[in-house]
Amino acid sequence: MTDQPFRPFETHLDEAAALAVLRAATLGADDGELYLERRRSEAIVLDDGRIKTASYDASEGFGLRAVRGEVAGYAHATEISEQALIRASETARLAVGSGGGVMAAPPQGTNARLYGDADPMADATFAIKIDMLREIDAFARDLDPRVIQVSATVSASYQEVEILRPEGLRLRDIRPMARLNVSVIVEQNGRREQGGMGGGGRHGLAALMQPGRWQPMVREALRIALVNLDAVAAPAGVMDVVLGPGWPGILLHEAIGHGLEGDFNRKKTSAFAGLMGQQIAARGVTVLDDGTIPDRRGSISIDDEGTASARNVLIEDGILVGYMQDRQNARLMGVAPTGNGRRESHAHIPMPRMTNTYMLAGPDDPKDILAGLKDGIYAVGFGGGQVDITNGKFVFSCTEAYRVQNGVVGAPVKGATLIGDGATALKQIRAIGNDLALDPGIGNCGKAGQWVPVGVGQPTLMIGGLTVGGSAA
Repeated sequence: MTDQPFRPFETHLDEAAALAVLRAATLGADDGELYLERRRSEAIVLDDGRIKTASYDASEGFGLRAVRGEVAGYAHATEISEQALIRASETARLAVGSGGGVMAAPPQGTNARLYGDADPMADATFAIKIDMLREIDAFARDLDPRVIQVSATVSASYQEVEILRPEGLRLRDIRPMARLNVSVIVEQNGRREQGGMGGGGRHGLAALMQPGRWQPMVREALRIALVNLDAVAAPAGVMDVVLGPGWPGILLHEAIGHGLEGDFNRKKTSAFAGLMGQQIAARGVTVLDDGTIPDRRGSISIDDEGTASARNVLIEDGILVGYMQDRQNARLMGVAPTGNGRRESHAHIPMPRMTNTYMLAGPDDPKDILAGLKDGIYAVGFGGGQVDITNGKFVFSCTEAYRVQNGVVGAPVKGATLIGDGATALKQIRAIGNDLALDPGIGNCGKAGQWVPVGVGQPTLMIGGLTVGGSAA
């Protein structure tokens, strides 16, 4: 695969012929497009002083979609040719049937450039990346003799997208991505604990490879691991919980964000279906999904249907005011698309997905919020979680949390899980900090078997009456 820019209508297809095939496939349809993509990615993992894996992947292909009502026909191929396109059109055309649809208006163009178009993999040679990973390993071990294992991963990708619509509109986007992750394991008196930290976004690898960027990541990973060495068993019961700023917004993303995606609400399978215009959260709670933040991991100049990304308000002062929409769900619900039609690759159909989802800051000093916590948990870091979209019930495990009594932050706790449901948790927010922060650029979101990069964020929050699962007697 060449490193030359991806120009499918110059190297693979005749544009007029491709447009004719697309128009035939979507005749009598409500919507549709030809989505062409080339993607290259690499990842290098150093584990315990040795290169564990080194991978490089390259792929290209197309997906052709025809939409009629609630039905979408979709076919894809890794061969970009007129013959493959014709075969795909025959499959996609099955969704249109006898036709009768009216083609939706095309998306509005945009000149916004939310990130650069340089290939992040070209920022350094393979050997230099390996040298950096080894420096990370040595640096972590020099920081503390209790470090017994270090794992570090550097990864990057470069995605080139071209979209052709039936009316002849062509849209293009180039999406870089870079990420660095560090994990350390420490041991003391026979006890082992782990801490991790990472960062990245839609930019080159060069910034991440500077010692001034990766050394703080290593220190933070080590700090978390050492904190957990002193952790005691988490208490169990119903109590108030204070969530730290930034990455704890992953709870907001999972427990609330998915429930505000258009398809779940159109099908009335979301806990928030039918509640537009109603108060679903405490006063002061404003939640946005914003794909327009420059260089952020979840940002997109255009979505995977060609709609420009936007700063969408979902909850305003506690009132539900919007859902995240792709083109199909927006048309069926009688609203405008919001720039949230996303897909993992050309082999996947688009659907409503989050970009960067976060809660705006409030008026409260984080110190005062903690001081007001009489008996509860201060959760700073989160790991895995599970959510039931239909009722919003969630279970999240804490990777860093502390017991708080009478406003005093005490010992770290281990094994804490937070249990509740999004709709109730929103109404039980009792304080909102003035310290909004976004995550460091490490989020991925899964839905219907598709994974896309996302961002999360929030200020310090106090939520009343969550169930804390722990092992303390």
